[in-house]
Amino acid sequence: MSTLSDIDPVTPIPDLAESRNILIVDDEARFRSAYRELLAAPGRNIEESSCGRDALRRLDRRDIDVVVLDLRLPDISGIEIMDWLTRNRVATSVIVFSADESIDSAIMAMRQGAFEFIRKQCDPADLIQSVDRALRQRRMEQEHTLMTARLEQSERLHRFLVEQSPDLIYTLDNQGRFVFVNGRVETLLGYSREELLGQHFSIIVHEDDIEQARYAFGERRIGERATSNFEVRLRNKQNSVRNFDNRMIVAILSSQGIYANDNDATRPHFIGTSGVARDITERKRAEETIAFQAFHDLLTGLPNRTLFLDRLELSITQAKRRNQRLGVMFLDIDRFKLINDTYGHPEGDRLLKEFATRVRHCLRSGDTLARQGGDEFTVLLPDIVSVDDVAVIAKKMLAELKRPFTVAERDFVATVSIGIAVYPEDGETPDELIRNADIAMYQTKAQGKDGFLEFRPAMNTMHVERISLENDLRLAIKEGNQFELHFQPQLNLRERRITGVEALIRWNHPKQGLIPPDAFIPLAEETGMIVAVSNWVLDTACRRLADLRQKGFHDLRMGINLSPREFERSDLLERIAAPLDHHGLAPSAIEIEITESLLMKDAESIIAKVRQLRRTGMGISIDDFGTRYSSLNYLRRFSVSTVKIDQSFVRDLGFGHGSNAIVHAIIGIARSFGLHVLAEGVETENQREALLGLGCEEMQGYLFSQPLPFAALEAFLGEAR
Repeated sequence: MSTLSDIDPVTPIPDLAESRNILIVDDEARFRSAYRELLAAPGRNIEESSCGRDALRRLDRRDIDVVVLDLRLPDISGIEIMDWLTRNRVATSVIVFSADESIDSAIMAMRQGAFEFIRKQCDPADLIQSVDRALRQRRMEQEHTLMTARLEQSERLHRFLVEQSPDLIYTLDNQGRFVFVNGRVETLLGYSREELLGQHFSIIVHEDDIEQARYAFGERRIGERATSNFEVRLRNKQNSVRNFDNRMIVAILSSQGIYANDNDATRPHFIGTSGVARDITERKRAEETIAFQAFHDLLTGLPNRTLFLDRLELSITQAKRRNQRLGVMFLDIDRFKLINDTYGHPEGDRLLKEFATRVRHCLRSGDTLARQGGDEFTVLLPDIVSVDDVAVIAKKMLAELKRPFTVAERDFVATVSIGIAVYPEDGETPDELIRNADIAMYQTKAQGKDGFLEFRPAMNTMHVERISLENDLRLAIKEGNQFELHFQPQLNLRERRITGVEALIRWNHPKQGLIPPDAFIPLAEETGMIVAVSNWVLDTACRRLADLRQKGFHDLRMGINLSPREFERSDLLERIAAPLDHHGLAPSAIEIEITESLLMKDAESIIAKVRQLRRTGMGISIDDFGTRYSSLNYLRRFSVSTVKIDQSFVRDLGFGHGSNAIVHAIIGIARSFGLHVLAEGVETENQREALLGLGCEEMQGYLFSQPLPFAALEAFLGEAR
């Protein structure tokens, strides 16, 4: 690439000197002295030479404006000096004077380029005037040389700027044909200059822009009224190197007319147009990107909340005018936090994009799917007849999402909870419809997730109560003094001893009193607060067990319930081991209780975590065993230590409902795998006797003791000793 240093490789152009240098060459000192006196003036620097060779040295060393030269010198003649000046192209004016009266000397001097010839016997005023004329002539020549050099330099600079300009610079004739174009055209559009010269400007303009571009490329005006910043699309040359991405160039164009005067014309006439086109393609793309980002979600490309609200408001206006209904759906992916916590945000992002693609395929062409943020999406369904139309789409979504997603090379079923609100029944403004659909979605989650509900006014009350309970739960976790652990003893009736206790959390609400776990644990799981609750349970249970062992109950085992959400976290083992280490307990001192339903969610993942816990020595019990058939397929693969018979089977023992056979089968299966069996929910003597008769020796339930506060448990254990 050319640079400014390439413009003029010669020495920079000097300014004109203010002082003038005069050299007097004469072998007679009296003449030199007399001439010095005559020619002395401010701004003049006068030097003397008594011979030709000294004069040549001075002329070779510095610039001399005027040489007053005697033709007759002792070493070389004045003619030889002038010949040297000519051969060496020394720019100076020579005034020759001589005592020779012949015309031949004067002719010879003038032929050698002398400025003037003066006889030594001339009037002194003639010499003064001759030198003055020579100095004026010399200055005029220098000014002309300087001006010419500056013009040439300016022209080179102009050519450089035009050729190196990042803009396309061109000139058209009065028919719109190129007569000049700079080299930028090749890198911008793929044309060589030779290809465009003589071609009409339309060859480089997008076909849809030719008509309006005609005025800019054919501009006749000049000055402020001329075309400025006109936006036009330019075409790449077909099959050019730049055309590999078929990129269309967007440029802003400024142009003005060119006029010329003919010798016989009274006014200038139009001869063409000159213009500059600047490539703004990247700027336009950036503007489009910014505009897109303002109204769309960057991850999924879906409309964002702002655009969704705008479309919903417009649809409400149209529905009101046409007396129509429209539907709003609020979608929340169930268990999405599991993906981010277990596999990381990149896998979560991939799931969100695939989720959006699948849901979009379930919608009509005029519907809008938007991402509100996180794992929440909204859907606008204009022009519906009734809520049944929305229900059809909701069922289609649920069916589509039954197909597993691939997450970290594993299958993952991402169910969704959906809430529905319909205009105008469930709201007449965008905010009302979205809020009520959101409330319905939360009710769907409360009823077991993976489904949909239409908004009902009664949900408002439930939603307010839920939000209030959620806020109270956050406060309880922060304060840390509202939770309690109650403990229900577990007995071995054959050995007539207490083998363990099950820790059960209670929330001692300051206004509502004691709240059972099934009233707030699902809320804690849904909001992510279950981690803090579980941490409190683990630490408190371990602390209480350590207290009991210090008081002599060395063989007592503590059963601790963990939420299925805990098995979705990668730090499960560390979070259980920490309180054990802190309170000086061996892992074998506790038994982690998991539900049978947990086994069905992601068996391979659960198996890996259960085996990890078992390797440390912890016990693992399956709670509510027998309520699901699927876990029977996995039981042999789980390293569990205990099977707990669900109280629903225990309750019906002896009533002919088939419970005896089921319990007998469960006991047989457990024993075949070498597992302990414990029946829970034992409330009557008949149930106790039936269980003993079926071979179940370990039990817990209200027949023996209700869940007890810690102080009451200590008393119970002391009495049973």
